[in-house]
Amino acid sequence: MMKAVALTAHFDGEKVQFDEPCQLDPNARLVVVVLPPDDERHAWSRYSAGQLAKAYGDNEPEYTTADVRP
Repeated sequence: MMKAVALTAHFDGEKVQFDEPCQLDPNARLVVVVLPPDDERHAWSRYSAGQLAKAYGDNEPEYTTADVRP
């Protein structure tokens, strides 16, 4: 059984091309997510980073592994 992995790929105008070598089993199930253009993704990333900065400001306490309970 193959474990789930995330792979980057691109569409060359004719077919989907993996960005790195990958060995797939015959009939392997795939999920394809089409991402927005890089400029739009960068805008969302900047927005997300700004929202995280608001949520976790300079006054947020530092948590250590001692704060995590099993």
